[in-house]
Amino acid sequence: MNAGTRARADRRAISVAVGAVSVVLIFWTILPLYNMIRVAVQEKEDVFANATFPTHASLHSFETVLHEAYWLLQNFWAQMWNSFYIGIVVAFLTLAIGTLTSFTITRMRFKNGWMLTNAALMTYMIPMSFLAIPFYSIMGKYGLLDNPLAVIAVEVTFATPYAIFIFKQYGASIPHELDEAARIDGASPPQIYWQIYLPLMAPALVAIGTYALLLSWNEYLYAFLLLSSTDNITVPVGLGKFLNSDEAPWNYLMAAAIVYAAPPMAIYYAFRRKMNSGLTMGGVKG
Repeated sequence: MNAGTRARADRRAISVAVGAVSVVLIFWTILPLYNMIRVAVQEKEDVFANATFPTHASLHSFETVLHEAYWLLQNFWAQMWNSFYIGIVVAFLTLAIGTLTSFTITRMRFKNGWMLTNAALMTYMIPMSFLAIPFYSIMGKYGLLDNPLAVIAVEVTFATPYAIFIFKQYGASIPHELDEAARIDGASPPQIYWQIYLPLMAPALVAIGTYALLLSWNEYLYAFLLLSSTDNITVPVGLGKFLNSDEAPWNYLMAAAIVYAAPPMAIYYAFRRKMNSGLTMGGVKG
């Protein structure tokens, strides 16, 4: 066997191995999602049947969720609104704080700005769960328990350091000559921020905004600790009550979970290209 034939055989073997691993990973990823759908389209008595495919499939569980026709789902849409409200506010505040901080550090030549960035990133050295009790104590002292603002404050605290890092790295790709030209034309720092900096940061804004929204959308621990009333809890906390019930219809739980997962999935696929470009450039520029 000559060198060329051996090289082609090696490439073919590598391609087959990569294909096999890809199939396994795809199957491993899709299987839980398939089981969610399988359980959601079954009736309660059929959920634990050892069937690979749904038996007597129907959309009854989704109709129950949409009409809040089960006692654990009576406030589902109010909880959905709470999740949406918290997610939007967290995304907005994260973008505002992150862009203003990165603009001050990179464009205004803030002295020792790198120390601020590194200090913010150091917060990730402590797991979020370790800070649950301190945050609970702080919110209690300020009278913010059972208030969505408490969860918003926590989520912004954890999302902002990453946002600052990405914005700082991405902002390095914007030529400083644009700022200098704007200053010569009489533009003030706020005008440079609004008319030059933010428009050119659009891919990073989409990426970080989506990241912050999804971070708060999927939050359970702090929402469970800081929110207690039925009117203020989010969907993850509401669905968690299924696990404490003596009789938990898993088909309703999976249907509600699928409905709750639909908005972030739509947002991700709508902005995935800008997200990829924003995160990629933010990670390599510096």
